[in-house]
Amino acid sequence: MALIFIRTTIIFVVLLLTMRLMGKSQIGEMQPFEFVISLVIAELACIPMADTSIPLFYGIIAIATIFILHEIVWILQLWFKPVKNIISGKPSVVINKDGIDEFQLKKNNLDVSDLIESMRVAGYFNLDDVYYGLYEANGSFSALEKEEKASDSLSLTLIDRGKPDKKNLARCGFTTDVINKFLKDNGAKMKEVVVMTVNGEGRVYFQKRGEHYKILQCEVNGQW
Repeated sequence: MALIFIRTTIIFVVLLLTMRLMGKSQIGEMQPFEFVISLVIAELACIPMADTSIPLFYGIIAIATIFILHEIVWILQLWFKPVKNIISGKPSVVINKDGIDEFQLKKNNLDVSDLIESMRVAGYFNLDDVYYGLYEANGSFSALEKEEKASDSLSLTLIDRGKPDKKNLARCGFTTDVINKFLKDNGAKMKEVVVMTVNGEGRVYFQKRGEHYKILQCEVNGQW
């Protein structure tokens, strides 16, 4: 018992020093390679703590090796920008002056609902509350917000990349005939719509694939 306590204490101190030397990004927003390193270090630390038959020195050497590799990658990223783009990636602009960029969303394995969720977390409840929106290399969402937000009312997603959300359509009092007429009036088919949202005031954000988004108005009968 005492041996395990001593080994655990030593590994804890080594880990604390290693993570401190790796810099503030290790305890804040991590790049992909830093996240992998953190997972590997955690696994390496557990083995010598739990198995007393493994020399403690082996665990310390393994952690020190990971630290050295981290420093090498960091130096390469600092000196050679292409290396940084390959290892850590680069920001992706998912909202621009035309609206949502479907290509960038697909490139990052995201859909419109993921984007809307990220925006809500950042404090934006309408897609046109921002001029530009982007996902940073570490996965966090950043935006250049507009001077005035579109509305204080919460928007519901009615169509997401050509697929209707039946529950939200029902909340808004939209029948199949109503939504089909709306699409026909705006020269679009369901499968051509990137996104369509509506808030409690009937304000519609509508974007057809390959076109600039539109702000329209409709009558809503539901409440949310």
